[in-house]
Amino acid sequence: MREPTLPSGSGGRPLAVLVGVQLPGETDEQHDADLRELGRLVTTLGYDVKATVTQRRDSLAAAAVLGEGKLKELADLTGGEGVVPSGAAPRKSKARERWKGAEEGAAEPEAHADRGEHGAGGHAKAEVAVVVVDHEISPSQARNLERATGARVLDRTGVIVDIFHHHAKSREARLQVEIARLNYVAPRLREAGGASERQRGKGAGESSLELDRRKIRDRLAELRRELEEIAKEQQNRRSLRKDQLRVALVGYTNAGKSSLMRALTGSDVLVEDKLFATLDTTVRAVHPETKPRILVSDTVGFIKKLPHDLVASFRSTLDEALEASLLLYVVDASDPTHEAQLEVTRHVLAEIGATSVPSLVLLNKIDRVGEDARRRLHKHFGEDAVSLSAHDPADVAALRERLIAFFDARMVETDLVVPYAKQALVTTIYESARVLSEEYDETGARLRVRGLPEAIARLHATFAG
Repeated sequence: MREPTLPSGSGGRPLAVLVGVQLPGETDEQHDADLRELGRLVTTLGYDVKATVTQRRDSLAAAAVLGEGKLKELADLTGGEGVVPSGAAPRKSKARERWKGAEEGAAEPEAHADRGEHGAGGHAKAEVAVVVVDHEISPSQARNLERATGARVLDRTGVIVDIFHHHAKSREARLQVEIARLNYVAPRLREAGGASERQRGKGAGESSLELDRRKIRDRLAELRRELEEIAKEQQNRRSLRKDQLRVALVGYTNAGKSSLMRALTGSDVLVEDKLFATLDTTVRAVHPETKPRILVSDTVGFIKKLPHDLVASFRSTLDEALEASLLLYVVDASDPTHEAQLEVTRHVLAEIGATSVPSLVLLNKIDRVGEDARRRLHKHFGEDAVSLSAHDPADVAALRERLIAFFDARMVETDLVVPYAKQALVTTIYESARVLSEEYDETGARLRVRGLPEAIARLHATFAG
């Protein structure tokens, strides 16, 4: 059987129509910004945006999100009928079906032949592959929109989950995303087939829908067990780094965290001008290396209306931020919605309890900002915020010195005596603290060191035993 080809734009990509409803309390600027962001999400997913349909309403229409007039307008773009068919199935009668089939066969032979090129309402063949709604909608609303438009329907959550699915690389990220996808899909399952599909599961009378839902529950349990095992391994690795200097890059998706990570550490982490290009946490040491080393972690980006299931699934990844010594809030200073984006980042981190971690705001991509805008940024964020471009070596070097100064201000000095029998542990001292001086006498090595109080306490405990 030949696979159907998706309708596509001039670049060969499938087409999408965006749908937005402006609700009370939402300004025109906020509404437009949300739709622009949705357009970027849809583009990241691989579609070209053909058009946008918007409407002001007190709430989403219970049946199909939009009112009757706007639904017709949307259907004109997709080739659908623009009406929601009745959900009640007609009563079946074999005699009536034979009579109806004979009548339609005699009166409308051409209509049946043209079904491949026209919708049931005689509209031109649909050019749109997907309708994307900038809200979280119910399964029934999605089904009704599909019936009215003749196109696949996704809400904002569905788009984000699909993007995560395509971008997940590591085993942990794939498990996290599959959990979120199954949680999204489960309530949207529909019964396929009729009575012949029933009683094919373990339980008497278990329908295909019930069986599919049970399979999803079993799979979710399995995925969570696997993820718990990985989380334990991650926790063990983090515990080995607990006394080290740790910085976490956090911020809105595409704010430039990966570019900054690459510049600070000299690593080859993925850098792409796409939303959610990075889903896996990467930990690298600042380069050139400091004594003790400063570790930098690049975390998953945030976005407005980030699905709760994804936040929950990526909890182990976000723990890097929770356990860091310093959070660097990376902000795209050139984006007009940067304040709202920063608020989203802070809100998500508050959900995991990371508000008590010391932080610093980085106004990234400052090279794209004019002088007047720079003055406004400095006035708004104050002197503590750091303006920089991740592509400017001088800016990155200045940030490195700022990080060194931050940790140096928290350090204390102490003397350590390392007996000759424990000389192999001197390497541990160099990894955990800055050695200011080192002398030897009959008892062993005497070192003057400077480090964080936690690291110093651990070192004293090690050499006291």
